[in-house]
Amino acid sequence: MMHAWDLSPRDAIEMQRRIAKEVVVYGGTIHPETVAGVDVSYASKGRLAVCCITVFSFPDMDFINSVHSIMEVRFPYIPGLLTFREGPSVLDAFERLDFIPDVFIFDGQGIAHPRGVGIASHMGVYLGIRSIGCAKSHLFGDYKIPGPRKGDMSALVHKGDVIGTVLRTRDNTRPVFISPGHMIDIIDSTRIALECATKYRLPEPVRQAHIMSRKLIEQLT
Repeated sequence: MMHAWDLSPRDAIEMQRRIAKEVVVYGGTIHPETVAGVDVSYASKGRLAVCCITVFSFPDMDFINSVHSIMEVRFPYIPGLLTFREGPSVLDAFERLDFIPDVFIFDGQGIAHPRGVGIASHMGVYLGIRSIGCAKSHLFGDYKIPGPRKGDMSALVHKGDVIGTVLRTRDNTRPVFISPGHMIDIIDSTRIALECATKYRLPEPVRQAHIMSRKLIEQLT
């Protein structure tokens, strides 16, 4: 579902509600051969959005390639509407890919969002890609703290519905918040994110996308 990005906050919320109806969360085991990580950071005191996408083979996590985009930010910072700040830069980087990876893991939320459409879900629908949200912090839903070991997890729940997983990706390290973005279910979202977290807290494609974005920001300053 393509749309304009220069919307008012009120129209952006209405657009999110429309996109949420198009999000698909379904079962069926997925066996990707490539996984991409997507990260957006900010430079020039928030005036520039730096998006990096890194592509890895799966499950062996061999680096394949990366692309990036640097764009002026045109939407204000409003919690719950961050995709409208970051989406244009994601789209620009996406268009630079030589091929479309099987799964995209976003540094951000999937359906674990007040309107059910975090950046992973929003861009999943917009671009027609299979996507997963992997957030470093809690935004939405109730949960119990999972056990301390890698692979320990608990359900992220809203009004009795499971909307994601609170996942420990490394022993004695803060968990991440996994939720389906688009065209994937909770089980596969959690499994793929965990298999991509080889040594560190974040899945390797997302971690490397973040490292790349920070290096680009250093070059801009």
